[in-house]
Amino acid sequence: MTNEIEKTEESETNNTAENLESVGQMIIGGLEQVGGILTGDPTTRAEGEFNTQVGSLHQDANKNLTAIENDEAAQNRESNQNEE
Repeated sequence: MTNEIEKTEESETNNTAENLESVGQMIIGGLEQVGGILTGDPTTRAEGEFNTQVGSLHQDANKNLTAIENDEAAQNRESNQNEE
C-alpha cells in the first residue's frame, strides 16, 4: 500500500511539472506574439502563435494522460479490494 501512495505522489509531482512547462511555453509564446506585433516582425509573431498552440496541446495531452492514469489506479484499487 505504501508503494501505491509513493507512486501516486510521484505521478502528481510529474503532472504538476508537466502543467507548469506547458503554461510556461504558452506564456513565452504570448510574449513572442506581442514582440512580433510591436516590432512588425511576422516571423516572431508566427513563432509566438506556434509556441502558444504547442503549449496548449501539451497541456491537453497531459490532462488526458492524467485521467487515464487515475482510472487505472482506481481499477487497481478496486481489484485489490476484491481480492481481499
